[in-house]
Amino acid sequence: MGILSFLLGLIIVLNIALGISIVFLERKDPTSSWAWLMVLLFIPVAGFFLYLIFGKPISKKRIFTWDNKSRLGVKTAVQAQLRALEDREFVFKHNGLDPYKDLIYLHLRNDDAIFSQNNHVEILTDGEEKFNTLILDMQRATDHIHMQYYIMRSDELGQRLAEVLIKKANEGVDVRVLYDAMGSRSLKKRFINRLKNAGVMVEAFFPSKFIVNFKINYRNHRKLTIIDGKIGYIGGFNVGDEYLGKKKKFGYWRDTHLRITGDAVQSMQTRFILDWNQASHEAVEYDDCYYNTHDSGDVGVQIVSSGPDSEWEQIKNGYIKMIMSAKKYIYIQTPYFIPDESLRDALRIAVLSGVDVKIMIPNKPDHPFVYWATLSNAGDLLNAGAEIFIYQNGFLHAKSIVVDGKIASVGTANIDVRSFRLNFEVNAFLYDSDLAEQMVEDFNKDIKLSTQMTKKLYEQRSLGIRFKESISRLISPVL
Repeated sequence: MGILSFLLGLIIVLNIALGISIVFLERKDPTSSWAWLMVLLFIPVAGFFLYLIFGKPISKKRIFTWDNKSRLGVKTAVQAQLRALEDREFVFKHNGLDPYKDLIYLHLRNDDAIFSQNNHVEILTDGEEKFNTLILDMQRATDHIHMQYYIMRSDELGQRLAEVLIKKANEGVDVRVLYDAMGSRSLKKRFINRLKNAGVMVEAFFPSKFIVNFKINYRNHRKLTIIDGKIGYIGGFNVGDEYLGKKKKFGYWRDTHLRITGDAVQSMQTRFILDWNQASHEAVEYDDCYYNTHDSGDVGVQIVSSGPDSEWEQIKNGYIKMIMSAKKYIYIQTPYFIPDESLRDALRIAVLSGVDVKIMIPNKPDHPFVYWATLSNAGDLLNAGAEIFIYQNGFLHAKSIVVDGKIASVGTANIDVRSFRLNFEVNAFLYDSDLAEQMVEDFNKDIKLSTQMTKKLYEQRSLGIRFKESISRLISPVL
């Protein structure tokens, strides 16, 4: 009896101590704090271990480091652009960009995101097209291939990529492959060894070092490929057969990816090397061969990163700034729609101000709780006056926003708390009316393959769905 009393007392003390830590020391978002306090209250023992695995914040110390010489170049360019914007001396190639100089300024201050105006950008929305184009570019590589994906599978598509990577490594091309340990947990060891034995350098981001991986909740969700420092790929596609529409569960896979040439590739390269150096401890140095870009067009681009190690939620801040700049319309495509209060308020204010807000979400879940929370949040915006469309032609995985046919963003960040606070993400912010209008055309084509959620239909949802929405919304801050 004495031992049981002691253990019970110890559990209570640990719970109280952890609760105090959550509230007073870690300074979490209040909604997230309450969610974790409820977990500790109702499941005191298991909740303690769940928090250690899924709730404990990552160190705010910079986990990505860059040698002083190379970082100096970035800082110098950023400061020069900031001064030019402040002094109204910055020269835009397109007159229509002047209203968005504050968005450019935000990303420069918030994330050292250099603004380049000499890019060519190709939008890829079909998996076969994206990977066929990528493989063709990889086959032409002469110096290096840097590849990073959240999910990599050793299925048919994975094997296709592996063949090219191995061939290029045998030709003397430096090949580096970085995958997320959690996202690629099903990746077979023999697949990795086959790459390594052929000379491909392969690393996992935040791999398990113990029986329990205490960083499992912090995932590198970025998808980047840089070829010879000239060509960059960024967007939503991962490596797996489902992304080619070959999985019956999902059907056709609708996503958005970008192929970029121009100076924006330099920012993508820096992002990859920072991630690679953290995972591999190789300490890749600055080298001209990694930054071999050239003028390719006149599209303005900023590459913006965010992650749990950052003080600011850079990509979310960019989304909000875009939303608040809208005069005519905002079109959003996202597989998960779980905005925090700030982004939800921004969208609600836009709707109530007469801005046409259209949001497109998938018709099926790949993560059930996230899906029901998405429906609940979509219902809120529907009641405010937004138009909600449910994509019916397979699975919608695109992460894009376009405003007024002038600016847009495409990348890896979903509209959810996980992308804003827990995942390492990267987005391309695009300043070009032709590209934005192309994305609007793609959105309108997708509307024809979607059904519109009306207030009447939403109010007719079953009691079971309402219950799932309520539970999912309650736990959404810790999903």
